[in-house]
Amino acid sequence: MLELPHHGRYPYSAITQRPDYSWPEGKRLAIYLALNIEHFAFGEGLGHAMTNTLPGIDPRTFAWRDYGNRVGVWRLLELLDDLQAPACHLMNTTVMDYAPAITEAIMARGDEFIGHGRTNAERQGQLWEADEKRLLEEVRDKIKHHTGRAPRGWMGPWMSQSRVTPDLLQETGFDFEMDWPGDDQPIWMKTRQGRLLSMPYSLEINDSPQIIVRHHTGEDFATMIVHQFEEMLRQSERQPLVLGIALHTMIVGQPYRLYALRKALEHIVNHPQADKVWLTRPGEIYDHLLTLPEGTVV
Repeated sequence: MLELPHHGRYPYSAITQRPDYSWPEGKRLAIYLALNIEHFAFGEGLGHAMTNTLPGIDPRTFAWRDYGNRVGVWRLLELLDDLQAPACHLMNTTVMDYAPAITEAIMARGDEFIGHGRTNAERQGQLWEADEKRLLEEVRDKIKHHTGRAPRGWMGPWMSQSRVTPDLLQETGFDFEMDWPGDDQPIWMKTRQGRLLSMPYSLEINDSPQIIVRHHTGEDFATMIVHQFEEMLRQSERQPLVLGIALHTMIVGQPYRLYALRKALEHIVNHPQADKVWLTRPGEIYDHLLTLPEGTVV
C-alpha cells in the first residue's frame, strides 16, 4: 500500500458516521461571524491588493487596506449592532496600538478576540520554532494586556502554519485554531502534549478569496452566504454543523458590498427556522463541546 505523507493530527472520519449531538436549546446549526481586522506595513511585506500593485512605494494599495480600519470596521460594527449579532474579531495586534478605538468598541460589544498574528504583512509559517513560539506568546500577551483576557482561539495571518504550529498553540494556552478548513464540525487535533480543537473556518464563505482572488461581486458573495446557510440548515437535521462567515473590513466594508452583505445576514436572522440556529462565537462553541460526553467530538 502506498503510504502518503500525512500530518498525523487527526484520522479520517466520515461526517455521516459520527455521534449526534445538538447545540444549546436543541439548535442544530451554529453560525459565527468572523471579522478580520488587519494592519499592514507601508511599502513592505505582504498584503491584499484589489489591483496590480504599483512598483516601489504604493500609497494607493496601502490606503485601500487602511480604509478597513478608518471606515469599513465601523460600518460593519454598526451592521452587527443593527442585527443584534455577536461576532468574533481576528485582529492583528498592531491594530491595538495603531487604532485603539477599534479595540474599545469591540470590548464594549462583549465580542471575542481571536489571535491573528502581529500583522498580515508577515507569515508565521516561515519562522523557526523558537521564533514562532515568541510570536504566539507576544500576541497572547498583547491581547491580554489590552482586553484583560488572553485569546482562546487562533487564526494565523494568511492561514500560515509551520509543522509545529498546533503544538505551539496548545503549549502557549490556546484552546482552538481556525486554520484547517477541512470539516463542517469541530474536531480534535493531536498535539505533542495534548490536543487542540480545530474550529471550522471556511475558505469558501470568505470574502477575501471569493472577491479578491476569484473576482466575484458583492452580490455573488451575498448569494453564496444565503445558499450555504439554506443548505447547511437542511443538512443540520442529520448532523450538528458550524457555519463560519469570514469577512474583511476593507472588502465588505465598502458600501456597495456592505449593502449586499446586509441583505444576506438579514435573511439569516429573520429566517422562519431561526429557532434551529445558534448565532454565537467560537469560544462559546468550544465551551459547549466540553459539556458533551468524551468521544462525542471526533
